[in-house]
Amino acid sequence: MIFTVTFNPSVDYVVGLTSFCEGEVNRSEWEHIYPGGKGINVSMVLKNMDIRNIALGFVGGFTGKEIERRIKDFGCYTDFVKLKSGNSRINVKIKAAKESEINGQGPNISKKELGQLFEKLESIEAGDMLVLAGSIPTALPEDTYENIMKLLENRGVKIVVDATGELLLRVVKYQPFLIKPNNHELGEMFGVALNGREDIVFYAKRLQEMGAQNVLVSMAGDGAVLVDENGDIHEMKPPEGVVKNSVGAGDSMVAGFLAGYLKKQDLQEAFEMGVITGSATAFSETLATKEEVSTLFEQLKEIKIKGE
Repeated sequence: MIFTVTFNPSVDYVVGLTSFCEGEVNRSEWEHIYPGGKGINVSMVLKNMDIRNIALGFVGGFTGKEIERRIKDFGCYTDFVKLKSGNSRINVKIKAAKESEINGQGPNISKKELGQLFEKLESIEAGDMLVLAGSIPTALPEDTYENIMKLLENRGVKIVVDATGELLLRVVKYQPFLIKPNNHELGEMFGVALNGREDIVFYAKRLQEMGAQNVLVSMAGDGAVLVDENGDIHEMKPPEGVVKNSVGAGDSMVAGFLAGYLKKQDLQEAFEMGVITGSATAFSETLATKEEVSTLFEQLKEIKIKGE
């Protein structure tokens, strides 16, 4: 079973307009409402790929009920901790000539409620996978990821961490199965400017030396690089397509990687499926569907055949 954790899920209110004028009344041309959060995105893409999983995290108030309703209506399984006070946050995303976002802070989470999440995590067994995605809200201790990984240490659970900066550096000692910084985040972690593939591979290997098993570095339109647990380096450019949506592409890459890995435990196939799935989301108005991923994967096969 795959479990995802989203500490601070949201209702994402996405509005589109031709132009946005600061200080004036702006009227939207279209609007969409989605459940938001990196772990939730992973869960929803896995569902699209017909992979059963359970979304964990915290929800509160009327917005929390709406988040859970929409996720369940989508077909995902959930086991959220219901907060006694406060509302899950609302994030406003403005799509105009430039994209802008206003992200809410989210509710307070008590020690007792955090303990309830840890009780749910206790049920995770050997062979299961756990995805920890996104930042830790200020309402929680900054070592929460570390405490989760301590809880599951030596249990045979494959843990994926999709986080940034100091948070990621602090958890690699627990030997996560996969981490996924992007190239900018990788440079920031070591205080350097990365200049090309050699630098990316060098610092990805540094993260392996610190404990990470597989390091997947996303590079937006330049594709991705995977330095795997066997010491092999995989590189791939994204397929050709028109980028329509950057939200959730990185989360989709994680979901695709896991979907590919579950088939044959082949890291090359997992890597390819990750890049393809992230691209499918980028080329779509919403999260990647199984059909969109399959179409791009068939294109990749054809390119490989022609190249042989």
